[in-house]
Amino acid sequence: MTDDPRLTTGLGSIQSVGLNAFEANQIEIQANVGHGLPSFVVNGKVDASLREAKDRVRAAITNSELKFPDLKVTVSLAPADLPKAGSSFDLGMALAILAATEQVMTTRTTRTVFLGELGLDGGLRTVRGVLPALKHARDQGFTHAVVPMPNVAEAALVADLEIGGARCLKEVVRWLAGDHVLDTVTEGDAIPPPTEHHDMSDVVGQAEARHALEIAAAGAHHVLMTGPPGIGKTMLARRLPGILPPLGSEESLEVTAIHSIAGTLRAGHPLVSEAPFIAPHHTTSTTALLGGGTGLARPGAVSRAHRGVLFLDECAEMGPKVLDALRQPLEEGEVRVSRRDGVATYPARFQLIMAANPCPCAPAHDIDCICSAVARRRYLGKLSGPLMDRVDIRVRMDPPGNTALMSDAEESSAAVRDRVTAARNAALDRWGAHGWLTNAEVPGSALRQRFRLEPSALRPIELFLRDGRVTARGADRAIRLAWTLGDLKGLAQPGETEVAEALLYRDRGGH
Repeated sequence: MTDDPRLTTGLGSIQSVGLNAFEANQIEIQANVGHGLPSFVVNGKVDASLREAKDRVRAAITNSELKFPDLKVTVSLAPADLPKAGSSFDLGMALAILAATEQVMTTRTTRTVFLGELGLDGGLRTVRGVLPALKHARDQGFTHAVVPMPNVAEAALVADLEIGGARCLKEVVRWLAGDHVLDTVTEGDAIPPPTEHHDMSDVVGQAEARHALEIAAAGAHHVLMTGPPGIGKTMLARRLPGILPPLGSEESLEVTAIHSIAGTLRAGHPLVSEAPFIAPHHTTSTTALLGGGTGLARPGAVSRAHRGVLFLDECAEMGPKVLDALRQPLEEGEVRVSRRDGVATYPARFQLIMAANPCPCAPAHDIDCICSAVARRRYLGKLSGPLMDRVDIRVRMDPPGNTALMSDAEESSAAVRDRVTAARNAALDRWGAHGWLTNAEVPGSALRQRFRLEPSALRPIELFLRDGRVTARGADRAIRLAWTLGDLKGLAQPGETEVAEALLYRDRGGH
């Protein structure tokens, strides 16, 4: 190591990982220190936050009792044609400059990736997207990763990768020299507290709606609930997560990765082990729903609800274009958003729950409605036919009678969850080998060919198709719902009764 790095020229290289939406890419950070007028240039299709990194890196090196070279410094992030954004490359850029000026040892850098934002004092700050970035690094053969201390709990979710947490740049330099051991344990390593859900027993009456949500939970089906205000639509929807089974290990990591990119993970306990519940306001925009931002789009509500519930309260108050934007992710289980730097693709296999009043005036009883027939049709007409064709269950909720309010407590969420879990396990045993986790994910082609029902069971479908009461897509969705009804009853496969019941659920709801 040189005594005067200001006069040292050389080349340094550090490995990092960049995110292109949900796709991770290995990034090599090269720093060249050469003779010429003192300057600091960063290239490689970088965004504004990376261009600003020059000031952060320079100050962090100086304030860490290291020396920034008084020469021409060029930092390149390769591959150069890949868009790069965010502040997670700060640490790698600083180390690459220090390596070029022989201020750090480089024996440990070959199989190590470095992520972290630098403060002006040299401290390391948390960054987004650590989980998907390190999963990619592990798959590429890296054995070590250095991340900011607040990101250690998230990084530790990646198996077969040694994680080191650092509080500042100086600690990383000492670790590279073999003089310091990076921490791998944080206060968040304790078992997270169990999530408290609202209980289904709080909802009195509404037996039909309760049963519809149980069916929806068992097969991950979409639901529309209509009824006057104060009848319990929102109460029921918010209790749906309490009857859903916990996420599997791969599902948990996938959902956690999305929330890591979105920056919504819990501090200390980052793993998302239960189905998320996302409820955007009815004034939300298409960008907030699907994802957006400058450069590359960040996850929107539909992606944050992946493997969970997207609840749209007062959905009839939302704009028709916003609602129709849901059609593609509902059908394909992913969302593609085009922005300046390319097309961002995120998983979006969520369960849609919608709640709406029957008309604009929304009285407690239909007899008191002052809306014209045209106004009522126009109100729910925002829910287009193509969107509603993707909704499997429609429920019309009426005010409960006086006796219902005075009756004993209803069945608890725990009891319902047991039945839902048993039905989902039956579906997983049947479809798991094909890569489908729930009945709602099974393609229509598989339902009509490999897993075709008996001709007698399909008779109601044929009648509805002949009368034009259901589309081809609607027929497939009804068959999926029939499989769920059969799973709840413990049947090997649904019969004519389950198929007919599934078709009736598509006709209810007053839309």
